[in-house]
Amino acid sequence: MQTLTLLLVSSVVALTIAGGFNRAAALGGNTNSVYSPCSDTRIQRSDGFTFGIAFSSRASFFLNQTVLLSPCDRRLTLAAMNSQLSVFRPKIDEISLLSINTSAFFPDNYGGYMVGFAGRKYAARSPPAFIANSTYTVTSFTLVMEFQKGRLQNLFWKRDGCASCKGNSNFVCLNKQDCAIRTPSCKGRGGTVDCSLGIQLAFSGT
Repeated sequence: MQTLTLLLVSSVVALTIAGGFNRAAALGGNTNSVYSPCSDTRIQRSDGFTFGIAFSSRASFFLNQTVLLSPCDRRLTLAAMNSQLSVFRPKIDEISLLSINTSAFFPDNYGGYMVGFAGRKYAARSPPAFIANSTYTVTSFTLVMEFQKGRLQNLFWKRDGCASCKGNSNFVCLNKQDCAIRTPSCKGRGGTVDCSLGIQLAFSGT
């Protein structure tokens, strides 16, 4: 992988940020001028912060099947694996709901897992999270960003143990942690259900 932009297919991945980032409007209160998810930065409250989510197979995020690396790490060959990338820029300490339209983008066609990441020297990355295969699709996630003295230290997925779909016959509970809908029920896969991915952001630290 020469550069991260090799993964970007903007015509495939449609992005929407609730209360989203407008670069021109934000310059007055934004002190973070770093817009690449593969560059290091230090932020203040209310800054915009750029991070990425890479879509690929679970194994593709590991070096020698053992060490989890950031998608920015050139030792991974994500571009050669037909991986995909979404880039977001939410505002720190604001509630943000990120949405990825899956009516034309099918995560299971690209490995079915995703990793959130930002930074290069200070490379924070989340564990791979299952999204979809030909049988099940998970549509709701919470991504927690941990900061220390303005620098991102950690990313992880917060699970609700299937509490949100308890008693709902349209969903099944996978591994006692994720609510999933049957993939054939999704739009574009033969069904009528909107299976767009929704990712709520949460922030912790300083």
